[in-house]
Formats: sequence, C-alpha cells, structure tokens
Amino acid sequence: MSLQTVRKEQVVLEREKRFLATHAACHDRIYRYFRRRTDNAATAEDLCAEVFRITWEKTSQNESPSVMVVFGIAKNVLRNHDRSALRSSSLLGALQLERDQERCRDESSIHEALSRLRPDDREVLLLTYWDGFSSTEVSDLLNTSATAVRMRLHRARKALSHLLEPETQPEGAER
Repeated sequence: MSLQTVRKEQVVLEREKRFLATHAACHDRIYRYFRRRTDNAATAEDLCAEVFRITWEKTSQNESPSVMVVFGIAKNVLRNHDRSALRSSSLLGALQLERDQERCRDESSIHEALSRLRPDDREVLLLTYWDGFSSTEVSDLLNTSATAVRMRLHRARKALSHLLEPETQPEGAER
C-alpha cells in the first residue's frame, strides 16, 4: 500500500469517528424531537435516519458537525415532511371530494329516475337490488306470486333503463 492510500484511509476513519461521536451525542435528542412532532415511532425513526444521512453527506473531511447543525438539519427535514404530508392530505381530500361529488351526481340521477317510476315498480326494484331479497322473498313481502314479482322486476328494470339513458333522439321525434 502506498503512503497516499494509507493517509486517505486515515482521513476516512477520522471522519467516521467524528460522525459517530456526533451521532452518539445527539441521536436520542433528535429522535425525541421527531417523536413529539410526528404521528408514530416509525415516522420519527425514518426522519431521524434522514437527518443523519444528510449530516454525513454535508460534513467535510475535516469538519465535525455540531449538535446545533444537526438540529438545524432536523428542523428542515421536519418542515419538508410536514409539507409533504400536507400536500398528500390535500390531494386525498380533493380526490375524496371529487369522488363524493361524482357519486352524488350519479345517485341524484338514479334517485330522480326512481322517483319517476310507478310505486309498484320502484318497490320491487328497491326490495330486490338495494335490500337484497330474492324474488320468492319479495313475493312473500308483497303477497303475490314469485312469477308476478319477476315480471314486475323485468318491467321495472326496463322502465328504469329508459329513464337513465341520455336523450339521444332529436326533439320532436317519437319513440
């Protein structure tokens, strides 16, 4: 081994010693800092690891990072984490709102179409599809035959599909 290689290894070992000393001196404090400000221990551990990764990258060969420098890095890491969490929360909220609005539009057209059906047709549809009864059970509830229920269900589905389909014919055309 050359003298230059030995000196490089010594410099690297000295850097590692300084970093490990800094890590030992402030790891628990940094972890507690994050633990008080985050939802769970896993997040605090991840953020703590990120702080020491950045600390390792930012320190030079001859520099020993102080506790205040490490806390400054921790403050920035926490700020980035909070911004990221806020963006995620906002995005999830916007997606949920969009999904709810879409569901309301879909449901309002269904509710409107159901309200325009004859009461008997509406009842057989609701009992079958929303309440989950079989045609035999619906026939018992409505005091009629299962065959009559299936016929009413067929007519009700057909009427509902006509009410839900978009208007495709030009005005004045007969159906």
